[in-house]
Amino acid sequence: MEFTEAYKQTGPCCFSPNSRYVAVANDYRLVIRDTFSFQVVQLFSCLDKISYIEWALDSEYILCGLYKKPMIQAWSLTQPEWTCEIDEGPAGISYARWSPDSRHILTTSEFQLRLTVWSLLNTACVHVQWPKHGSKGVSFNQDGKFAAICTRRDCKDYVNLLSCQSWEIMGSFAVDTLDLADLEWSPDDSSIVVWDSPLEYKVLIYSPDGRCLFKYQAYECGLGVKTVSWSPCGQFLAIGSYDQMLRVLNHLTWKTFAEFLHLSTVRAPCSAAIFKEIDEPLQLDMSELSLDENFMPSNYDASEGYISVRYEVMELPVAFPFQKPPADKPNPKQGVGLLAWSKDSQYICTRNDSMPTALWIWDMRLLEVAAILVQKEPIRAAVWDPTCTRLLLCTGSSHLYMWTPSGAFCVCNPLPGFSISDLKWNIDGSCLLLKDKDAFCCATVPSLPESSDYSSDD
Repeated sequence: MEFTEAYKQTGPCCFSPNSRYVAVANDYRLVIRDTFSFQVVQLFSCLDKISYIEWALDSEYILCGLYKKPMIQAWSLTQPEWTCEIDEGPAGISYARWSPDSRHILTTSEFQLRLTVWSLLNTACVHVQWPKHGSKGVSFNQDGKFAAICTRRDCKDYVNLLSCQSWEIMGSFAVDTLDLADLEWSPDDSSIVVWDSPLEYKVLIYSPDGRCLFKYQAYECGLGVKTVSWSPCGQFLAIGSYDQMLRVLNHLTWKTFAEFLHLSTVRAPCSAAIFKEIDEPLQLDMSELSLDENFMPSNYDASEGYISVRYEVMELPVAFPFQKPPADKPNPKQGVGLLAWSKDSQYICTRNDSMPTALWIWDMRLLEVAAILVQKEPIRAAVWDPTCTRLLLCTGSSHLYMWTPSGAFCVCNPLPGFSISDLKWNIDGSCLLLKDKDAFCCATVPSLPESSDYSSDD
């Protein structure tokens, strides 16, 4: 892997959908860099500090959320002199997003009073009263023709279906939830999944015309659903719960065909490879060298020498560090808080928040755990390569961790003092964006060979 130099950032950073640009928030300035040369191609000055940025799907426009002001500013890469400002007045703005056609912006006001659709083509705007959430509760189908928006009125949750061409309400139906948490279209657009708040375990599958196809409730009298995700192929629906279990439903009968438990101790028989991150000090005599402190790598310890890390394959049984959440505090750190599918839908990775240093990788063909990665620090983020079966994760250290079906290995970031707290792929899997607290860099990732020779010792 090759790394770029570090660049300053004070907020969100993201690749454009066409992978040509990376947008970076730096206080009130929006910096657009080319992903090949990393030269600045556009620089826009906003009216306040940037809290949020989002690219339009055609990569021609980009919006900035200035939520402290509060207002939205949009910019065009092809017409730098063009600008758009959206201000809801006393209603405020809590969130903004693009529509799939890249010519409309949807904003949600403070206190969820209304959702407004603003057109960039004319001055028309459409209002949807009483949206359920600010940043959640809106989902577009795959071809971008329809939007499902959660609303709440008369103490009941509803799903409104809007046409993304005329923005007229095509239909509305009530859903059987006490406090709807979110919804999501299926990848084949045949159904919409709706799930309740953690206080009530309830997952509902609806057809677009409002028919309830299935109601799923794994248990009662306990904190319920924490994460929900469709597989890219659309055949599976994964549900992560507060009881530390992952359940997978099939799209034909909507029955549970797999239940995976995150055990605090893994014993034989188990075919999974368990990789544990360990330190590997390299004793280098640098006493006779006169080096500036800024030259020393971030993972250099004067008492131990240059610190490298690698994975070691553990023998069973293996016990994982377990954190019992306090019973007197809300939002306990337990249950499946991270859940992500691989591109081919064969693997799914999970993190049980009670064991934040362990990442579980499940094989959906064999219906068993394929590997477990045990880190020294809690896992911050884990993302799959959008082009192949390769998983990358970070823990806030200077290292990057990778897993493929052939093994796991560690990569050291050579930038001094750079701790990787978040990471994002571009759409073609050729470049990776790594974020530190106040800086970011990018790394070019080599394509994965068909028969990988990576091992845990690399």
